[in-house]
Amino acid sequence: LRFSCRRGGGLVQVGGSLRLSCVASGLAFDDYVIGWFRQAPGKEREGVSCISSSDGYTVDIDAVKGRFTISSDTAKNTVYLEMNNLKPDDTGVYYCAADRAFGARCLQVRATGVSYDWDYWGKGTQVTVSS
Repeated sequence: LRFSCRRGGGLVQVGGSLRLSCVASGLAFDDYVIGWFRQAPGKEREGVSCISSSDGYTVDIDAVKGRFTISSDTAKNTVYLEMNNLKPDDTGVYYCAADRAFGARCLQVRATGVSYDWDYWGKGTQVTVSS
C-alpha cells in the first residue's frame, strides 16, 4: 500500500485557492472513507472533510463549508480537496487518511478532541495563507 499527499500545498494569499490531492495505491478504494485533516502550529489536529467514494457521501466542518470541496476519482484512486477563498486560519499541515469503514465514519471529522485512529495516514503537506 502506498498512500501519499501529492502537490497542491504551498503559500497563498488570503482569498486564494489551492488543490490538494491524495493518492492511495494498492487500496480497495470503495471499501474506505478518505478524510482530510489539518494541524496548525500549537493546536490539535482537526478534521476538515471526508468522502465515502462508494456512494459519494461527504462531510465538511462548518469552518470550510462553501469554500472547500472534496471529491474523488475512483479510477485514479485519488481524492482531491479544492480549497477556495482561503483564510489565515486555514494555515497548517494537511494530512489525508483512509479508514476501512462505512460512510458514517466520515462524521468523525466533525468531532474535536478525539484521537483519529484511522488505518492509513499520508505525509502532510504545508498550506500557508498569508494576510
